Amino acid sequence: MGQFVLIPFIFFGLLILISAFFIVKQQTAVIIERFGRFQSIRHSGLQLKIPLVDRIAGRLSLKIQQLDVIIETKTLDDVFVRLKVSVQYKVIKDKVYDAFYKLDYPHDQITSYVFDVVRAEVPKMKLDDVFVKKDDIALAVKAELNDAMSDYGFDIIKTLVTDIDPDAQVKEAMNRINASEREKIAAQFEGDAARILIVEKAKAEAESKRLQGQGIADQRREIARGLEESVEVLNKVGINSQEASALIVVTQHYDTLHSIGESTNSNLILLPNSPQAGSDMLNNMVASFTASNQIGEAMKKQQDLIPPDKKK
Repeated sequence: MGQFVLIPFIFFGLLILISAFFIVKQQTAVIIERFGRFQSIRHSGLQLKIPLVDRIAGRLSLKIQQLDVIIETKTLDDVFVRLKVSVQYKVIKDKVYDAFYKLDYPHDQITSYVFDVVRAEVPKMKLDDVFVKKDDIALAVKAELNDAMSDYGFDIIKTLVTDIDPDAQVKEAMNRINASEREKIAAQFEGDAARILIVEKAKAEAESKRLQGQGIADQRREIARGLEESVEVLNKVGINSQEASALIVVTQHYDTLHSIGESTNSNLILLPNSPQAGSDMLNNMVASFTASNQIGEAMKKQQDLIPPDKKK
């Protein structure tokens, strides 16, 4: 009977003995209190405490942790924007006491500092500068947090501005501006290309006209040389220059009629085709040249009659 009475005491003693031992995981710190007063800090491994006297007050992770803070603020050009700031931090191993006892809610403390810094920096910038200088904002947040949180046992590893989200209407307007700018650049390139085509086409036409004029000049030169040779040949057989010229004009006249007759797509053209037509054309040309020469000689004589002092 007495043995059965001892069993509860033995069982209770085993429980007390087992509760004296506890395990601390890697990268974790355990705070031990004795009768409500700080006793010690235990790190990874199998640890021992006095049962019923010591208790585990809390556990702190020594790993790097991340806190995401979303802030809405206004820029210098009066645009409301939402920023997401990611703060990576950890508890300093030598300052576990400060991290556990000085702050009840470290997340709230870090969030407050992030809000304060971001709302002090962003209103100094325009929206475009916020995108460009987001690293400067992150550095400012990190510097402020390091100064404030190191006394509480926290080390700020890095801060990142991971998202910048303006109002939907502002983003739409920015997209339209970007699209318009690209369309403007495209129009400029198209205009430059069209201008180059016009210039090159004009150069080609000018070169074509020059070559065409040169060809016409060569053609007329060869025609004149041929006429001269024809007149010389006709003179050798007793035909004078005037008769030779009339014969050549008549020949060219009928050659022209023959060429027009061979063309099936020619429009209606009325030309004299009587035998005296060539002689009439030659007489008209000779009379025209003679009148022109007479007018030129008369103007020259009139010019010679003007006193030298009155000539300009």
